[in-house]
Amino acid sequence: MRPEQILRSSRSARLGAGALLLAIPASAVALTAGRADAQSVITINPVARHIAFGRAVTVTGNAGVTDAGSSVELQYAPPGATNWRALASSRVLSDGSFRLVAALRRSGVVRVVAIPSTGSSPDVASAPSTTVTTPTPSAHAPVSVRARFVVPSPSIDVLSGNAAEIRGTLLPAVAGRRVRLLGRSGGSWHTLASSRTGGKGGFALHYEPTATGESWLKVRFRGDRLNIADSARAGSVTAFREAVASWYGDAGGTACGFHAYFGVAHKTLPCGTKVTFRYGGRSVTAVVDDRGPFVGGREWDLNQNTAAALGFGGVGIVWSSI
Repeated sequence: MRPEQILRSSRSARLGAGALLLAIPASAVALTAGRADAQSVITINPVARHIAFGRAVTVTGNAGVTDAGSSVELQYAPPGATNWRALASSRVLSDGSFRLVAALRRSGVVRVVAIPSTGSSPDVASAPSTTVTTPTPSAHAPVSVRARFVVPSPSIDVLSGNAAEIRGTLLPAVAGRRVRLLGRSGGSWHTLASSRTGGKGGFALHYEPTATGESWLKVRFRGDRLNIADSARAGSVTAFREAVASWYGDAGGTACGFHAYFGVAHKTLPCGTKVTFRYGGRSVTAVVDDRGPFVGGREWDLNQNTAAALGFGGVGIVWSSI
């Protein structure tokens, strides 16, 4: 081969190699860079968006590129804030996975950050060309925490004209939160009273019934930036009035045609009507099964079983729910 031919061949080879390099798609370089970036970011799996007060939030994911013996930390910040607070930490497993569990009292956002190892393993020390990358913190995950009522559910008896008191606590304990007392009537719930919590989350609601009878109650908190709404049953209130009663033995027939074990006679109430009586700290629910009493000034005639259950004898004043 002549010298000029060798020169042309060498030049063609160089140009061909350059063309090959130029032919590598830019997207392939970007894809490689993207993988490297993805490996340096902590990723977390979907986190429960709503949890009850007192329940723990669990965060799992992968820490990406980590040095040997590294750890990750679960951090929390209130809504709209940037002051992060550590909740829990955990070691990263060999495959980069982790699991963090912590209790949350208030709504906010959580994230996972890397805690670089302070020491180096012999393998890392013997390889000076190895570069340790601290992963970028994970994306923020919002978590809403439901408030929780601690309230007894008693059956409260109150004489008409007096107020019933319902006490309880709303957690977490934050002063100034508005709590409402609701009563059920006409198939729906209506606000009866409201109050605000004290420094320890305690509250007291006062309600004066406007009519005799039983009302079912519940308490409700509408929620705020710290916690989402909650409600809870709060028992019932039965309002009574004072009435004069006597008692009789109903061994014979009754005007209603049946004998209730706890029976009571009334002049006009429909047969089968249920009435609750209180006397001497005792309470009994009786059924109207007869007519009477027919003595002036008396409104109820208790049969022998109702009178005995109340510890009632002769003629006296009882509390009646109707």
